[in-house]
Amino acid sequence: MKELLIQTAKQTGLVDAEKLAEFLENNSGGERLDELLLHCPYFTEEAVLKLFAAALGREFLMEIPPKAVPPEFVEAVPAAYAQHHYLIGIRRQKTEDGSQKSKDPRKWGAAGQLTVVLSKPLDANALDNVSKMTGLAVKAAIATRTAITAAIDVAYEQRTTVIEEVAEELDSQNLDQLVDEVAGSDDLLDVVNRPPVIRLVNDILFRALQLRASDIHVHPYETKIQIRYRIDGILYDVLSLNRNVLPLVISRIKVMAGMDIAERRLPQDGRCSVRLGQREVDLRISTVPTSYGERSVLRLLDKSTGLFGLDELGLWDEDLKKLDSLLTKSHGVIFVTGPTGSGKSTTLYASLNRINSAEKNVITIEDPIEYQLEGISQIQVASKKGMTFVTALRHVLRQDPDVIMIGEVRDIETARMAIQSSLTGHLVFSTLHTNDSAGAVSRLLDLGVEPYLVSSSLIAIMAQRLVRKVCPDCRKVAEPTVHELRELGLGDVESAKLVENGHKFYVGTGCDKCFQTGYRGRTGVYELMLINGEIQDLIYKRESAGTIKKSAINAGLQTLRMDGARKVLAGITTIAEVLRVTQTDIM
Repeated sequence: MKELLIQTAKQTGLVDAEKLAEFLENNSGGERLDELLLHCPYFTEEAVLKLFAAALGREFLMEIPPKAVPPEFVEAVPAAYAQHHYLIGIRRQKTEDGSQKSKDPRKWGAAGQLTVVLSKPLDANALDNVSKMTGLAVKAAIATRTAITAAIDVAYEQRTTVIEEVAEELDSQNLDQLVDEVAGSDDLLDVVNRPPVIRLVNDILFRALQLRASDIHVHPYETKIQIRYRIDGILYDVLSLNRNVLPLVISRIKVMAGMDIAERRLPQDGRCSVRLGQREVDLRISTVPTSYGERSVLRLLDKSTGLFGLDELGLWDEDLKKLDSLLTKSHGVIFVTGPTGSGKSTTLYASLNRINSAEKNVITIEDPIEYQLEGISQIQVASKKGMTFVTALRHVLRQDPDVIMIGEVRDIETARMAIQSSLTGHLVFSTLHTNDSAGAVSRLLDLGVEPYLVSSSLIAIMAQRLVRKVCPDCRKVAEPTVHELRELGLGDVESAKLVENGHKFYVGTGCDKCFQTGYRGRTGVYELMLINGEIQDLIYKRESAGTIKKSAINAGLQTLRMDGARKVLAGITTIAEVLRVTQTDIM
């Protein structure tokens, strides 16, 4: 084999033949040749594998399309085995008579052949084992570990979960024997030989990630446990479990989050991370006692999705330009407002990412820190230890910051300090829970902040909501009613023009890709109010939110419903969705 590799190197020039010969001569131990060369400092992994492919007459794959991995391979070969040996099966071929083989691996014919892609070309044992597991003849191909790992992650993520089967298995076992099995933390893909309770919780998490859920609710009732997922902001019932397994499921969740499993009478909070192949997912977990047992909610934060850029949030071009210009200001307060779960934190993170540079000192005060931002100092609030938003802000001001982000303004002290920080030459971002942009002014005044401070420090308020987007795979044209168009804010004249011009409105009919909802993914609707001289005067005079909003609309403000209407007309979302999350504009 050594001679063959040296000869191939001379013919192909894939690696330096002289260096290869020298390395092989100096390292003639008992290590297998492919493992030896893959650790060789002179050559890259790709060059070594291409050399083996050329010498052995095998195919070398730069990348492996996930669709090429047959589901039968995923069912027959455990994820842990594929990950450990860096191998994946692709392109299950037809039998000699041209017919497709049965989905049952035991019935696959001997004539059927599977291509097994390896990162260790001489690993004959792994090749034989895959052949035994699948009952198929196999042939080898070669690819890098990176390419194989990427294919494994996607292929095993797409496997169908068998929650119901595991739940039945759990019900049929003696629960007392399972109590000790709730400890331990693993990759969600690694379900081989796991106790049923761990497999059940892993599968619940796994299915939630498959369906893009943001939260999992474990809700106990008198006779059952209801598992619910929040997908694109809406809760769906996905599974009912036997009431008897509640203590086990809750105990497993508590162990994962590092909580006290013996404490069942007090609420508890915790957090942990789980892996899904190469994806890292953060879980924020809360449990509370109810009349039917403990209830738990798990918030999922998928780190692999990364942060959104400002241009990915769904801001209309003119609003994006306005916000961009605000980010260059040296001082002032920008508030982002909206209810819980309206995407305020995502907007703030996107804004900070936009201005994050070597020239500016950016510091955030958060509760909790949701995503790590590179080049930015992030401070976690710890109220029990005396580290509140106010005390943290007081210390941050001594750190010579240019930009400060305060997770939320909850009280008069935080509000006053945030505003005073902006007056001393800092750009301050924060959030408030109000219905619209003008309502934020009233909220600050109600908290007790003096009107002259609010009017002189505020530079912009952005209200936002999240609307579900029409599923592109099952959307169809729909005819809205005159009442719906009026509710959307389109007058009779505008509606008539739209009908005349043959404008199309879309709705989703529901398909497998969108969980039969007709919607897939979300985007924002925004109301960006810039504080001009007239609005400053109105704030100083303590005018009502309605008066302030009317003035802003006269100055060109697009309200939440107006922005929603634009997105309906663009075919992004539906009228029903915009009406669900926004209020009628009352002038």
